[in-house]
Amino acid sequence: MKIHSASTQDSASTTKNLRTLRLALVAAACASLLTACSDQAAPAATPVTEVATIVVAPQSIQLTTELPGRTSAYRVAEVRPQVNGLIQKRLYTEGTEVTAGQELYQIDPAQYQAAYDSAIAALGRAEANLPAARARAERFESLVADKAVSQQGFDDAFAVLQQAEADVAYYKAAAANARINLGYTKIVSPISGHIGRSSVTDGAIVTAYQPVALATIQQLDPIYVDVPQSTNELLRLERRMEENLLSDAGATASQVQLVLSDGAKYPIKGTLQFRDAEVDPTTASVTLRAVFPNPQGVLLPNMFVRAVLVEGVNDRAILAPQQAITRNTKGQPVALVVNAEKKIEQRMLTLDRAIGNQWLVATGLSAGDHLVVEGLQKARPGTPVREVPFQATPATPAQPAPATK
Repeated sequence: MKIHSASTQDSASTTKNLRTLRLALVAAACASLLTACSDQAAPAATPVTEVATIVVAPQSIQLTTELPGRTSAYRVAEVRPQVNGLIQKRLYTEGTEVTAGQELYQIDPAQYQAAYDSAIAALGRAEANLPAARARAERFESLVADKAVSQQGFDDAFAVLQQAEADVAYYKAAAANARINLGYTKIVSPISGHIGRSSVTDGAIVTAYQPVALATIQQLDPIYVDVPQSTNELLRLERRMEENLLSDAGATASQVQLVLSDGAKYPIKGTLQFRDAEVDPTTASVTLRAVFPNPQGVLLPNMFVRAVLVEGVNDRAILAPQQAITRNTKGQPVALVVNAEKKIEQRMLTLDRAIGNQWLVATGLSAGDHLVVEGLQKARPGTPVREVPFQATPATPAQPAPATK
């Protein structure tokens, strides 16, 4: 009985110890869980996104448009003979400059000299008969009043005088015509300019006003530049003028800058002369003609060039850096601005054109908007941000390319 009682006491003691240990473990687990919940209830603060912005301000800019064009000679003269004959001599060097009145070809003048001499002789004969006919008519005029001669005799004498005067006038005209034809045997340059190759050589037979020109002379200083402008562009400019979106550029409106085919700028500005009043039905465009000085002969006929024309002045232009404008999934231009609540706001834009490294914005931005230029990747619409002024990086001068041997 004593032994059984001792075992019962040991068992009760062990059970009590296990219960105490279990309670201790439960208390430790609860404390750990409370600590974890306390840590989750106090998360770390998220930093505010920093963006660089500029304040949009309207400015006055001169708008230009660049259009393709082609050069053409200021004046063109096709040299053709005005009389028939044989070319005795070509008197110029092909591909050189000639002056107005310079003799280019000599046609054999023998037959034209003979015709002129004959006309002069006939004129002399007619002039020799004129004094006698005039004197006879004057005598008959005084005698017919006294009835010394008949009226018929006076009429005949007066008719002879008129015929003699007509003969003199006729042979004067014949002599003048012969002199002109003789002069045409010397073919001279009608204008000053650059003369090309000759289509005939010495000894060739030519005819008056033949279809094939003997040579072509082109005046290249000054020179024309013809530029086609689409009617859509023309109507758009007129509409913008009417809506006061553009103002007249004044004296510079007629100035034209030329860009050559290799990309170099022509050093001398030209002047816009006129706009054609007729639309070309094949291209739906009108032709603008400008004239350029060409003292060095750099511009040659039929060269392709690009003309920079002044459209007008936009006094309220909104320019935005190209790096500040992105495209959405539909390809539409968008920009991010910081609103009055210091939160990001997305704007849909309408762009007019690129001017240097900036976009000319037609709609979507207003004066005073804070445009985000840097930090676009981190900024999201509706999120608060902290602004800093945008600092433009100065352009690094281009290094010259190494010389090749």
